[in-house]
Amino acid sequence: QVHLVESGGGLVQAGESLRLSCAISGNIYMINAMGWYRQAPGKQRELVAHFLSGDITDYADFAKGRFTISRDNAKTTVYLQMNSLKPEDTAVYYCYVNNGIVRAYDYWGQGTQVTVSS
Repeated sequence: QVHLVESGGGLVQAGESLRLSCAISGNIYMINAMGWYRQAPGKQRELVAHFLSGDITDYADFAKGRFTISRDNAKTTVYLQMNSLKPEDTAVYYCYVNNGIVRAYDYWGQGTQVTVSS
C-alpha cells in the first residue's frame, strides 16, 4: 500500500501564492509518474502538473508560467508552487503517484482545498 498526504491548501486572495506538499510513504517499488490533479465543484478532475519517466514534466496550459512542480531527490515529497492565483484555481488539489514495475497502479491522496477569493 502507498499513502499520500497533501498539505498546504487554504484560502488566499487573487494574486497571492500557495505551496502544496505531498508526502509519500509505503511500498514504493518504482514511481513511474507523480504529480497533481485538481477538481472544481461540478467539474471533472483535471491534470495540473506531473513528472513522467525520465524526469520529464508536463503542465496543463492554465498552469504554465504560474505553477511549478518539484520534488525531493528521494521522490518521497512532491510540491506544487502556485503563484498569481486566480479565483478559477479554486478546487480540491489531489496528489497522485503511479507506482509499480510489472503492474503499476495509481494512488491518490485525500486532497487539499484551495480557495482563491476575488
